[in-house]
Amino acid sequence: MSTLLRRPSDGGQFEARGRFERFNLEENPFPSDPFVNKDSTDKRVNGEIYEVEIRRPEYEKIEENFLRHPQADLNHIRLGYLVDTSFVGRGNGKSAFLVNLQQNINKEYCLDISDGHNKCFALLVTPEAGGRTKTFPSFVDQMFDAILRLRIIDECLAILRLEAITKLYPRTDLTEDLKNEKSLRERLRSPEWFWERDFDLSAISETVASNEFLQAVPPTFPVLRGRPSLIKPFETEGDFANYYVQDLKKGKERYDFLFSHLVRFFQAAGFNGAYVLVDDFERIPDFQSARQKRDFALELRSCLFDGTFTNAKIGFYNMILVLHAGVQRLIEEAWALSGMENRAPISPRVDSSHVIAFEKLSENHASLLLKKYLSEYRIAPVGSDPLSPFTNDAVRLIGEMSEYNASKILKTAYELLEKAASLENQAIIDRDFVLANKGGIEITTEIARDNKETEPEDLMKKARKAED
Repeated sequence: MSTLLRRPSDGGQFEARGRFERFNLEENPFPSDPFVNKDSTDKRVNGEIYEVEIRRPEYEKIEENFLRHPQADLNHIRLGYLVDTSFVGRGNGKSAFLVNLQQNINKEYCLDISDGHNKCFALLVTPEAGGRTKTFPSFVDQMFDAILRLRIIDECLAILRLEAITKLYPRTDLTEDLKNEKSLRERLRSPEWFWERDFDLSAISETVASNEFLQAVPPTFPVLRGRPSLIKPFETEGDFANYYVQDLKKGKERYDFLFSHLVRFFQAAGFNGAYVLVDDFERIPDFQSARQKRDFALELRSCLFDGTFTNAKIGFYNMILVLHAGVQRLIEEAWALSGMENRAPISPRVDSSHVIAFEKLSENHASLLLKKYLSEYRIAPVGSDPLSPFTNDAVRLIGEMSEYNASKILKTAYELLEKAASLENQAIIDRDFVLANKGGIEITTEIARDNKETEPEDLMKKARKAED
């Protein structure tokens, strides 16, 4: 018989019921591996699901001590620390906190948070594992890589070109263009758009190069390189990456570029500061000798406080180092020997604005955390029972079992919900169910964080390949 007319003996259901439908959930809302991967498209792991109230005290302190304080005040804090108070291990939510802090700052470049005093962007820097970022030159490379990933150089080029257009062509009506800033940004990165509008690219490039802040950068700086010629190159962020990798030597030349020349470039585009959020800072001192720790601290002090760099003079970059519990002991001697302890004390004897404690979670936090994840995957709204299918007693026990570590709580909730979904008549997850299944739940303190599901374009890597 022809296969065109044959059918399977079991026709199957018209619509299979979802595994988690009886729990009023589209799918398991909790991550199977609760690490933060900000480049992932899965909101369970990229930081998109975030309960603000859990870390409200820490955020408000950062706002008060860093974000609201005018950058124009040279006494603003240039180096601070977010210090974990829990010795349970990794996974207390610091990385998710940083991802959301960065997003809050970059949403309106801190203008909304600071009441217009500061126009600042935020970088998220994560030192490489295995000691690959133990030297200061490698750390500087990581900073520049974070700048490229943010695409803030392209943003600044767009700003400078737009300002040049309004200056050179005051009668040009850009009202419609400004209604869609995202599209306008893309147009300002395309030379074809300028030609279509009959804008003189050479004149625009010269106007950009004449910006007062750019008079202090060398003639080899990307936006100035074509100045002596009649035909000006249309610079992109990729040209900055090539310049950094191919033209600048590791050490002093790259320090000058990052802490002086780029600072002037950002100022030219209207920014008066930047926040550098350094996650997993212990990856640096963990692999350093005592001398390397001291040398790192000395170079950091020179770039932030008392060197000849533009940044040291005006405090453009504001760094927040994220430390796990006990990391202070790894670096306090180097901080003391280098004089950093006097500038930005890491072991203050009294309360200090430099240090913000990242407190251990509580029972209430565990409940808020699970409610937030559950709400993101509800099929239908719930009323008085937002923790369903979990009971309050179950959540209390999950928190205790997990030592109130955020990653452990999420991992435990994931495993319990998977187990409940596999049992046909299991409708709730109560204390008895948790006790009956806790032996089969694997809870780890170390959370893998170097996996990537998606990878943005790596301009530094492309530049290095071009160099080879």
